[in-house]
Amino acid sequence: MLAAGQSTKPHMAATGQDPQAGDKPPQAPQNPPPPFQRWLDLFIITLMFLSLATLFDTRGSRSEEIPYSEFTEHLRNDQVASVTFRGDRLSGTYRVEIDQFIEFSTTLPPIEDAELLPLLVEHSVVLEADTAQQSGLMLVLLNLLPWLLIIGIFVVSSRMMRGGGKGFPGGGMFTFTKSKARLTRGEDIKVGYDDIAGLKAAKDDLGEVIDFLRHPEKYRAIGARIPKGILLIGPPGTGKTLLARATAAEAGVPFFSITGSEFVEMFVGVGASRVRDMYKQAREVAPALIFIDEIDSVGRARSSAAGLGNDEREQTLNQILAEMDGFSGDEAIVVIAATNRPDILDTALTRPGRFDRKVMLDLPQRQARLDILKVHTRKVAMSDDADLERIAAGTVGFSGADLANLVNEAALLAAREGRDRVDNSYLERARDKVVLGELRESLLNEDERRRTAYHEAGHALTAYHMPHADALRKVSIIPRGMALGFTEQMPAEDKLNYGQHYLEDRIAIMLGGRCAEQLVFDEVSSGAANDLQQATVLARHMVKEWGMNESLGPLNFDSPEQSFPGHELLGGRAYSEHTAELIDDEVSQLVLKNEARTRAVLTDRREQLDLIATALLEKESLSDKDIGALLDPATEAENSVAD
Repeated sequence: MLAAGQSTKPHMAATGQDPQAGDKPPQAPQNPPPPFQRWLDLFIITLMFLSLATLFDTRGSRSEEIPYSEFTEHLRNDQVASVTFRGDRLSGTYRVEIDQFIEFSTTLPPIEDAELLPLLVEHSVVLEADTAQQSGLMLVLLNLLPWLLIIGIFVVSSRMMRGGGKGFPGGGMFTFTKSKARLTRGEDIKVGYDDIAGLKAAKDDLGEVIDFLRHPEKYRAIGARIPKGILLIGPPGTGKTLLARATAAEAGVPFFSITGSEFVEMFVGVGASRVRDMYKQAREVAPALIFIDEIDSVGRARSSAAGLGNDEREQTLNQILAEMDGFSGDEAIVVIAATNRPDILDTALTRPGRFDRKVMLDLPQRQARLDILKVHTRKVAMSDDADLERIAAGTVGFSGADLANLVNEAALLAAREGRDRVDNSYLERARDKVVLGELRESLLNEDERRRTAYHEAGHALTAYHMPHADALRKVSIIPRGMALGFTEQMPAEDKLNYGQHYLEDRIAIMLGGRCAEQLVFDEVSSGAANDLQQATVLARHMVKEWGMNESLGPLNFDSPEQSFPGHELLGGRAYSEHTAELIDDEVSQLVLKNEARTRAVLTDRREQLDLIATALLEKESLSDKDIGALLDPATEAENSVAD
């Protein structure tokens, strides 16, 4: 069951996704081959077919090859019907049944058999002699046909590969080591900085790169050196690729785009060759911008342990480093790489002179989320009552991709129900769908439904009265995703740091559902399993990592990244067994202390708990205003009048 608290949407992106950003650039049309080349290909193909036909005609006989002794045995048994002499070869037919004949052929012995001819006459065998002699030219051609066939196949297939013929799109065997980077001209990129909401700091950092690519001579004259490599760091989908494309569009320079995995193949040396070819192409059209997405796939820290390395990946990385070191001050080429795992990159990749400038792409704050929503609703028919500010406030941790998906889901819901505009209700429903999952049919009986209502009411009432908790946003007993119900809170502002009182209130709210069940039904159920798991994990973080404890003090007991002498005896821990027991005791005391706070709140306000549970059973979902009207009617009425 979903615990009370603010939504924990995974961090993904911070900018809006341009619908054309992922499209591949149009390929330049292939020049048709000259007429003489087409006639040459036609001649070679015709020669191949003639060779095949001649081979099958001259060597494709289906006659049975038998030993000479077997032939003479068939002859004495009066089975041979006819024979034909052709040099040292003898062929013919023999009878296996009354009306069934089989063709055969055999080789005459080197010493002439004097008894053969009398035997043939004695058994009334039809004799024929093939006296036609093949010309020397024909014999030469017959011997050359297999070689002509092989050469023809090789010439035609290699020409198809080089020309990107059918079955070999974009090239084949001869382009195997060529760069797979996609080239887009700066003027063909449809997205610029004005189309990207948020990421102001990142765009400012890349501003001088744009100016350098536009006016490289200004920087050369003063002796300034622009960083050769820029590393974009951020969670998956934070708009790294989009920002790189927009940078190339703002600078008006060619844009080479490739992912790190496209360098690596099963053959050693291919990746390094592709790196060389990519940099060669960039130098030919400089000034240019190269973008390598997911560089951690080739830039992972190299291992010194024998047998644990990857020769192809390491050779590719070495070639990237060598090419960056080979940049001269006159080359107006900037390499931008993106990763969401900077901790695993090789130190040689991030040292000064290579990817020495790091640009952080953070998740958007509240105002940035509002700007992103405005960007994505430009092309959507929106109703006048659409409250984008409320949606932005309720999407903490959302990225631009999430917000774009939310707007699209709202438009799909409205279109499905035959509406011509997207109003606020569709935005709210789409948000619930993205955060909590799709609505599903309830399989609860009345007793389980009542238990679920009190469970969620316990979360809601505890959250309402905890002094440091986030404000309630919505409570529902409608099953969504894996949850039978949910209680959602909305922080007044984005938080990057959490105090101890706030975290303890979070634990108390997580235990609200279980305490409510125990108070009303005099027992607990398995529905609180997820609540207990989240509360225990949070409490363990507080004790082990953040020093929020009574007896252990301001120490960090998180597992070390590197091993130390004797770590095997401690099970990989950085502390002793006695310390582990103290940690367990502190975690247990922290959870039990906040459980007591929760139980006291619910016991003292039992009537309010019943009010919320009854309203949930009747309406199934309650907003923050509904809960305020139930628990504090006078204040809610004053707020309504003020609005």
